Amino acid sequence: MSDPKSESPAGPAGPVDGTSPAEDASASPAGAAATSTSAAEATGAGVAGAVTMTADAAPAPAGPDGHGSDGHGGRGQAQVRRAPVVLGPLARLGQARHLGLVAALVLLAIVGLVTVPENFATTSNLVSILSLAATIGVITVGATFVIIGGGIDLSVGAVMALASVWATTLATQAYGPFVMIVCAVLVGTAAGLVNGFLIAYGRMVPFIATLAMLVAARGLAQRMSDRRTQLVQQGNEMIVELSTTRVLGVPVLVYIFALVVVVGWVVLNRTTFGRRTYAVGGNPEAARLAGINVRRHTMLLYALSGLCCGIAAVLIMARTTTGSSTHGDLYELDAIAAVIIGGTLLTGGRGSIIGSILGLLIFTVITNLFILNGLNTSDQLIAKGLIIVVAVLLQRRSLESRT
Repeated sequence: MSDPKSESPAGPAGPVDGTSPAEDASASPAGAAATSTSAAEATGAGVAGAVTMTADAAPAPAGPDGHGSDGHGGRGQAQVRRAPVVLGPLARLGQARHLGLVAALVLLAIVGLVTVPENFATTSNLVSILSLAATIGVITVGATFVIIGGGIDLSVGAVMALASVWATTLATQAYGPFVMIVCAVLVGTAAGLVNGFLIAYGRMVPFIATLAMLVAARGLAQRMSDRRTQLVQQGNEMIVELSTTRVLGVPVLVYIFALVVVVGWVVLNRTTFGRRTYAVGGNPEAARLAGINVRRHTMLLYALSGLCCGIAAVLIMARTTTGSSTHGDLYELDAIAAVIIGGTLLTGGRGSIIGSILGLLIFTVITNLFILNGLNTSDQLIAKGLIIVVAVLLQRRSLESRT
């Protein structure tokens, strides 16, 4: 008679809802390795992700070997086998959401062609839209990871300002443009690590921890710059050339933005880190029982957000040739709004990089249309607020209809 444990297949590598990563075909069988801690760590993201796909299913209590109550992950296996039943509708919802965002972009483009045909459809205007989207777009990539992981980061704009000020001090500029770039990236990453440590190990609410960082980073930037705008000095023109140098008519900083988006997509959809991000955001307790170090992963998510802020600081220094404590004002709201418009759940566990970038482009095109039509900036803010409210209401309605 064959051993029943050897006939129990491993579940899928992680949740797939149209925005989540695909199943990892190389996932190893759970079988005899079920009692191994290292095996639980290796397959943790997939098990936790699959558990989050079942709306009302509670994870099995941990037994003496750290798995399900039957000692062999019995309930966990049952949860995993149920997941594929839910994947099809979720995948279709994800595709429909992206198509809706593309349709909104097309509608805005039609509005631009009708209202300002002589200015909107020009090469220079399209390049201007991409350049404007690049800085906030890099921040949006980091914000997407944090929100999918079940958190929120209100400090991104202030951290970007602090990184730009630190990188443009005379002491830093004396070492050349490469040191300026490294300084901006390190300052942003360090601020993100502080956020992550306070939230993951200090058990602070993400809203409060990042709000405190927002205030502190903005104040430190003002103190370092004495509330003055710091210019990029001669000899460090390489920073400015990121904005002025064009390849195929497109500034280099747009290519940097595109590279960050591609890397972010690959990490989120094709790596264990991405699968664990969905698992932690969808059900932290199930992720912990599956062997994921939830605290460490949470801290790394905020560090990644800070890294994106550092890169964005380099881009804004290139665009404005300055470092200033006023840089990034309200960028956190634009980034979070773009992520929400893109379909990422504020409660975590579902979202996509592509959706966030489409949401960002919608906001950027709206801003461009208001400028070209000479409309009041206040009206622009009101329009953005209404779009955010509608997006959240539609998101809630979609969730209620599935439950």
